[in-house]
Amino acid sequence: MMPESRPVSSLLALPGAVALAADGTAVAAGAEASTTVAAHYGDPVAEQRMLAAGRAIVDLSDRGVITVTGPDRLTWLDSLTSQSLAGLAPGRSAETLLLDPNGRLEHSIRIIDDGVTAWLLVEASQSAPLAAWFDRMRFMLRVEVADVTEQWATLGQLVPSGAALLVEPAAPNGVPLAWHDPWTAVQSGGWQYAAEEAHPGAEFPAVELLIERARLTEVVTAVRAGAVGVAGSLALEALRIAAWRPRFGAEVDDRTIPHELDWLRSAVHLSKGCYRGQETVAKVHNLGHPPRRLVMLHLDGSDALLPGHGAPVQLEGSVVGTVTSSARHHELGPIALAVVKRSLDPGAALVVETDGVAVAAAQQVVVPPDAGATAGVPRIPRLGAVPRPQA
Repeated sequence: MMPESRPVSSLLALPGAVALAADGTAVAAGAEASTTVAAHYGDPVAEQRMLAAGRAIVDLSDRGVITVTGPDRLTWLDSLTSQSLAGLAPGRSAETLLLDPNGRLEHSIRIIDDGVTAWLLVEASQSAPLAAWFDRMRFMLRVEVADVTEQWATLGQLVPSGAALLVEPAAPNGVPLAWHDPWTAVQSGGWQYAAEEAHPGAEFPAVELLIERARLTEVVTAVRAGAVGVAGSLALEALRIAAWRPRFGAEVDDRTIPHELDWLRSAVHLSKGCYRGQETVAKVHNLGHPPRRLVMLHLDGSDALLPGHGAPVQLEGSVVGTVTSSARHHELGPIALAVVKRSLDPGAALVVETDGVAVAAAQQVVVPPDAGATAGVPRIPRLGAVPRPQA
């Protein structure tokens, strides 16, 4: 059942709007939807093309929004999370991760500061527990935390070169609240494991716009008048997967460390001060290897089957990974992101079990098997170790 704090978006009243059922299929008449926003508006492929061209917005009003105010807000967030935030200038966008003491991912946070307030954009499931955790960590610092999801809504858009924002974002303190996804390039202090010279993230200029939730009716009016195009969440997911862009609500489980998803690229600063989980981040990056790695799968579309979240990835009958996201891309066809064992041969022929059918899948490496161990420190024999005699 949908939480009462997540009202059904007014954009679901637009012609052709289709939400998703709990099993991931389109909602049938009288069925209960698992989302409060539209999966598509009748033509997912055309919607992808409009979105990629910068001619459509996506309703992300089912996501959460947290505010942090007070003069210590940025240094405080800097001390708790993985990104360098202390000097974040008004209007600049960043992404940061909250890790547990063992370096496992607990929350991903998209942040924009307007000089007065730090606005944290998160998944709907994160907003209440993350706000409560932050509130417990204030101690004597001059910060205030609030979950403002009921008052604020998020819209998504891609802004390729030459495109403009389709909806004017709110600016309660004089700075437009438009978060620009840093995934388009390796950020200062970050690191990319992907070896592709032309990283597809460069072609994913995503922006998230904050508006007062009451303004969603204005957006509906603009769409009906033809002033603004609209695309469903399936269109954004397809473009995100093609860009190898991890999402907390899909790629992350209770074992995930940032290295496995190449998230050091945009959300980790490797030379900033201490924060929770930093020891694991440094140790794996400098001396070890992540136990799992992200891949993109190109799926056989012969049976028109698309694996769901959690579908097993198999090699010769053995499970070697799990599908985290899947979509039908307007150019690439059926694709998926999956987390697999680090040792899996990149050239191995894989299958994904889907509705009892083995769907063939070809890997495209995102995080290579040799990711990590960047310090190149040679192994030194233990003091007093006795060499084994040669055979």
